[in-house]
Amino acid sequence: MARRRTGPTDTVRDLVYQRDGGCCARCGSVHRLTIHHRVNRGMGGAREPWINQAHNLLLVCALCNGWFEDNPKPSYEAGWKVRRPQVPDEVEVQYADGQVYRLTPDGARTVVVGAAR
Repeated sequence: MARRRTGPTDTVRDLVYQRDGGCCARCGSVHRLTIHHRVNRGMGGAREPWINQAHNLLLVCALCNGWFEDNPKPSYEAGWKVRRPQVPDEVEVQYADGQVYRLTPDGARTVVVGAAR
């Protein structure tokens, strides 16, 4: 019996890859990239329909993905992680280029003017 797929669709993964320019959102690396959920899915995936949409996902390298878990406070402050009950399109996120962005479910990102972290 095949395992149920609980992650984002290939289309959403492609959107995130394109939006993030093929590099880690935190450090800019282009090696060992993976999709990171800003709001954790939980065991077996979450029931919220937005959990696998682009505004909840970042392209990150394996090192940064582990760093988020080891450093929760700065990860939440920078928007790389988001605490429930917040939803990810309400939480700005800092990228490796130093800019702060707001992400949307359709895969877009817009600079938040005047935001500096």
